[in-house]
Amino acid sequence: MPTVDYTRIAGNIGALNALNSLQLINNELAIHQTRLATGKRINEAADDPAGLSLATTFDIRRQGLKTVLNGIGDAKNLLSTAEGGLRKIQDILVKMKNKALEAQSGTIGDKEKEAIAAQLNAYAAEIDSIVEQTQWNGNMLIGQSGSAGGASATQNFLTSLGTAADPTAVTSEFKFSGNQGFGAYGTDTDGLGLSSEYTTANLSTALSDIDAAIEKVKKGISEVGAFSARLSFKEEAITVQYTNTEAAYNRIMNANMAEEQVNASKLLILQQTATAMLAQANTAPQFLLTLFR
Repeated sequence: MPTVDYTRIAGNIGALNALNSLQLINNELAIHQTRLATGKRINEAADDPAGLSLATTFDIRRQGLKTVLNGIGDAKNLLSTAEGGLRKIQDILVKMKNKALEAQSGTIGDKEKEAIAAQLNAYAAEIDSIVEQTQWNGNMLIGQSGSAGGASATQNFLTSLGTAADPTAVTSEFKFSGNQGFGAYGTDTDGLGLSSEYTTANLSTALSDIDAAIEKVKKGISEVGAFSARLSFKEEAITVQYTNTEAAYNRIMNANMAEEQVNASKLLILQQTATAMLAQANTAPQFLLTLFR
């Protein structure tokens, strides 16, 4: 800092020193006040170039992880929709099996058997209705109705972030074994293989058809449950990653509000004292006027 010489009034060095100090204090105070106003430690690249670069990397990753978590949530909701349809179909098939067993008894007559056959046909039609209603954004989740059935589509879910080496590695696929559907009347991979129309003549084969359908639906429910459980594990792991990434971003990018308030208070006091010292430095050379009296 330059030496102050009050005998040389053409250049007021003392006042310039006080002014420089005041300007530095004002600049520092402005930084801390901006941090207090925004909650951000880094408000422009000049504040911390390296820190901003690292924080941007964390920000991109945390937003990507959040998107993945949303995708997993949607995937679990989709699977819950599929499971709900299958469980209702299973309930109906159990009722059909009970009716088919009842038809095997020799204690009931033809009229009763006709009533049972009509009930089985109604149940089968309701299964097809449920299959049609079990959709997600227009996609059939468990097949299509009708005698042609229709294979259920493969579902792709966003469950991970892609890498630089493989940007497309972001999805997991789900499909039922053999990509089958669960329509009432289709056979093999198309449906449950129930008769297109039960009569008193074919009630004897209804029980085996229904048992096979129940096994297929049970397997489908198990597959949905297994994949849903896998998604839950994935969700837990990514939630931990997201939390850690958010913490790293927060430490670099966001301001410590208590520390910033302490610094701002200190600088406000220094601003007042620097202003007072500037006023004194401006009046100090006046003592030389006494030499001219």
